Amino acid sequence: LLTAASLCFQLRLCRHHLALLKKCSSPLNPQMLLRRSFSSHRSVRSHRPLRKLLIGVSVGVPLVVGVKYFVSDPKDQRRMRILVEGVGRFCRSLYVGLLISVDYWWTSNVVLRGMDESSAAYTAAMSACHQRAADSMVDGAVQNGGLYIKLGQGLCAFNHLLPPEYTRTLQVLEDKALNRRYKEVGNLVGVDALFQEDFSTTPDKMFKTFDYEPVAAASLAQVHKAELHDGTPVAVKLISQLWSYKANVQYIDLRDRFDGDIRTLEILLDIVKFMHPSFGFRWVLKDLKGTLAQELDFENEGRNSERCAEELKHFKFIVVPKVFWDQTSKRVLTAEYCEGCKINNVDEIKRQGLSLKDTADKLIRTFAEQIFYTGFIHADPHPGNVLVRQGPDKKAELVLLDHGLYECLSKSDRVALCQLWRSIILRDEAGMKRYSNELGVKDYFLFCEMLLQRPISMRELTLGNILSREETSYMRNMAVNHFDSIMQVLKSLPRPMLLVFRNINTVRCINITLGAPVDRYFVMAKCAVRGWGKTRADEAALLPSLKIFQWVWSFWENLKFECALRSEMAMMSLTRSLLQLLSYCGIITVDPEVYQYLK
Repeated sequence: LLTAASLCFQLRLCRHHLALLKKCSSPLNPQMLLRRSFSSHRSVRSHRPLRKLLIGVSVGVPLVVGVKYFVSDPKDQRRMRILVEGVGRFCRSLYVGLLISVDYWWTSNVVLRGMDESSAAYTAAMSACHQRAADSMVDGAVQNGGLYIKLGQGLCAFNHLLPPEYTRTLQVLEDKALNRRYKEVGNLVGVDALFQEDFSTTPDKMFKTFDYEPVAAASLAQVHKAELHDGTPVAVKLISQLWSYKANVQYIDLRDRFDGDIRTLEILLDIVKFMHPSFGFRWVLKDLKGTLAQELDFENEGRNSERCAEELKHFKFIVVPKVFWDQTSKRVLTAEYCEGCKINNVDEIKRQGLSLKDTADKLIRTFAEQIFYTGFIHADPHPGNVLVRQGPDKKAELVLLDHGLYECLSKSDRVALCQLWRSIILRDEAGMKRYSNELGVKDYFLFCEMLLQRPISMRELTLGNILSREETSYMRNMAVNHFDSIMQVLKSLPRPMLLVFRNINTVRCINITLGAPVDRYFVMAKCAVRGWGKTRADEAALLPSLKIFQWVWSFWENLKFECALRSEMAMMSLTRSLLQLLSYCGIITVDPEVYQYLK
């Protein structure tokens, strides 16, 4: 019985496997072998056209493009070259961005995982990561040149938001950033060709002496030292050879490359917005495109400098280099050569025997005059564009350079800004709300903190120029946690206010570099009140020809502001002293929070 059952089981197994074998052809079947051989041969044959196509494309496309390049006219050749270079800059920018993002992700999630944030090892690792990122940004900006340098310069002013590794490293972009590439551009040939096109002569004939090696090079231009035939030393500013010349390139190249870089940055910002939806800065670039393009026209810069000199002529400590129009064109600007040190060079300012406080005060008053009264505002006052030297009175004299980028603020916006600044200093919350609304902003308190670039306490009248660690942390957290609200405030503002923000923040940064010897907020508030008074006097129908009326009006408004501010401070000081006296006599007990509020 057992044997029969076992045999039956074996037969069932055999039938099962036999069924499986019938479904699959035997590997030894000659027909199957032939079929496999044919299929393999057909697969090889099907891959051959694809391989030939790839080889043909990789060889043929460059060959066709090269032939088209050589048979094209010079204008088309330039456009093709700009397109190729633009793709290279885009890829380089994308690579730098990805490299920095991956480095931060790896450092935060792998290297520092589980590490105490207050430990020295954590701080050192993050500092090294910040430094690598800053170095990558500088290298990318220098290699790309032009607009990328300008953006890097703008980041330098955010020293209260960015880690110190960034601000220290990015400072190299403020001047002479491109000097190391001077040998690569065929400079002598390029400069001579530029002068031949614009003046039908060469610089060694136009000037008594001309130094072909730039003494300074920045984002869009390079500066050469020269001497007129009468012996006058001049600075000759040329459209940077890195932008406009590689052999003999026409002016349209500069415009085309600028437009190409704008499009590249717009694409990069679109990619960033896709990855981080709240980070939408494309509209800023779109709105500022026309303003930034002004820097490509040196005749416009010459006119700007003359207007600036005229509007600030009452400041005897301001020097704006004189423009020599006979030696100036759209690509060449010849102006008076002025010596001086950068305004953030503290050691050199002291070596000249000049006061840091006097220097900072004059800087703040100069740009406050433009913001609150003239409305014609220098939008790029980084330290490389403001020089300091000893004046005839042995005090600080400021030399203003690079007048290519200016912004005009309307009278109504200036008046609202004057009143807003005054309201902030006096902690007039109703005024802060009203004048912020006149500038189109609903979130008035956030706007005021953005304007001053520091936290505002409605209980304290004093505003320290140097942020404490807690205040710095507050501002950084605000930038991260209220980013959407900040973007909404910026979108609500009149577009010229964007570059006004840049001016205010750059001046703030310079004042801190000088040791914050001046109460910037108070000085600017006085300038705001004075500017508002002068504007009202200009509008007054009575006594329009009498300057004394304007002076009296300005003096009266300034006096009211000073009295209001000092009376508030005196009242708080008197109240604090009275409470201290009553507490000392044991009559009352003062709560520490109350005393801190009055302090």
